[in-house]
Parts: sequence; structure tokens; C-alpha cells
Amino acid sequence: MKNLAFESGFRVVLGNESSQAAEMVLPHGDTEGGPENRHRGADQWLYVLSGTGIATVNGKRYDLHQDVLMLIERGDEHEIRNTGDDLLRTLNFYVPPAYTISGEELPRGRDS
Repeated sequence: MKNLAFESGFRVVLGNESSQAAEMVLPHGDTEGGPENRHRGADQWLYVLSGTGIATVNGKRYDLHQDVLMLIERGDEHEIRNTGDDLLRTLNFYVPPAYTISGEELPRGRDS
């Protein structure tokens, strides 16, 4: 069990050998990811707790807002951008894990 803070940035909060949870908080205008961001070894489930934004996945744009659940499949190029005035808060699950506990991408998640 883990209490979540959703303070700022990206933080891995809990996981095991099969899956992992992380919280992400982006201020207005900030982004995570980009043209080189893809997880070759993990699917990412992204759930929006609050705020608004745009997810660009393989060049296609999707609106993000409270209660949206999105699957970003392994290998998908993706970027998350906060387009609203408030913080964009998301809870992310990776199956299998994509990051170390300190937030560094695992080798199997990098482009080969």
C-alpha cells in the first residue's frame, strides 16, 4: 500500500516484477515524452485524475481530461502536454515495469 502525493513531476510509487505505478504532475505548458519517447518493453495505462491536456500518440492527438483512461501500447511514440491552466495529474501503470524506482528508463524500454 502507498499513499500518493501528486506533488510535481514524474515519480514511480509502487511496483513488482510484473507491473508498476507512477504518478505524474505537469504544470501548464509542460510536457513529458516526445519524438523519441517510447517504451519498447511495456504497455502504459494513463488515467487522468485532474486537469486537461493533449496526448500525441504516433502522431495522432487525443484530448485528455478528468476520468479519461488511455492505453499507450509498447513501442508507441508519445508525448503528454498540459494545455490547461491547472496542474495535469495522471496515474500511470506500466506492464511490465518501464522504470527503475528512481525514474530511470529500464534498458528494455529504450529504442533498439
